[in-house]
Amino acid sequence: MSAPGSSRGGVTFHDVSKFYGEVLGVNGVTLTVEPGITALVGPNGAGKSTLMNLMTGLVAPTRGHIDVLGHVPRDPRVFRQLGYCAQFDAFPRGATGHQFVAGCLRLFGYEEPEVQRRAAVAIERVGLAEAARRRVAGYSKGMRQRVKLAQAMAHDPRIIVLDEPLNGLDPMARSEFIALFRELAAEGRHVLVSSHILHEVDLIADQLVMLHQGYVVAEGEIPEMREEMVIDRPLQVAVRCENPAALASRLFASGEVIEVKLLSDGGGLVATTRDADRFYLLLNQLASAGEVGVHGVAPADEDAQAVYHYLVGSEAS
Repeated sequence: MSAPGSSRGGVTFHDVSKFYGEVLGVNGVTLTVEPGITALVGPNGAGKSTLMNLMTGLVAPTRGHIDVLGHVPRDPRVFRQLGYCAQFDAFPRGATGHQFVAGCLRLFGYEEPEVQRRAAVAIERVGLAEAARRRVAGYSKGMRQRVKLAQAMAHDPRIIVLDEPLNGLDPMARSEFIALFRELAAEGRHVLVSSHILHEVDLIADQLVMLHQGYVVAEGEIPEMREEMVIDRPLQVAVRCENPAALASRLFASGEVIEVKLLSDGGGLVATTRDADRFYLLLNQLASAGEVGVHGVAPADEDAQAVYHYLVGSEAS
């Protein structure tokens, strides 16, 4: 891990803890947020919002050091380089969507022509142009999410922090938002997204940071985290095949599996094994000998939900 002050191009937490009186927010967090999309995942109360509030300078750490672009989060030099979309709504009374975004841009010191240009570009980019002159009070939940995202990106920040940005969106809007997040990341930005819906981050993130009760329990790409788990953690493998019942019998006879579940559509099974290498070798031997027709093989637990469940047990659900 880099020393404090050395992460001039990104964001680094160095042994950061935050306590609200006797209540733990996060404890002993040390991690680096790389360029691209990083997802903070975990159930409500895991510490996601606390980490984001620390990173944006809304709260100060009880212990430890946070480096944002070479400065502490509350440094004014960070202000124009960071955009934040909060989980909860707080809009000026009576403001339209355009007025809200433009007002936030004025806080960054832009002259009025630039304020208007940037507001229009950001609102168009989030798909809210037709409703920009309507009052935010009349917006749906999804529209409020869009206008919050517009203000977070309107000043062209290097770091964009999005707390539960997909809440309240319909499937089409979620798809549009995810595509936009990828565009922002492709432009070289740091995009930090939180979610308590673990399966949706598989569609979003380059990197995951999994939190549980204020602690970081894992970080990295999902396959890497799965590979780093201790050897006695079983692996689930989905096999699409002909005659899955016969294959299940052969697998049990080999002793290479501890559980097999037949798929409800009759087109395969999910096997649980403690030794993936030996399992794949056996499956290849059976297929090569013509004992079973295999149409497809894939890990069944290479997603955020499965990895989180392995790490923290039943509390993950």
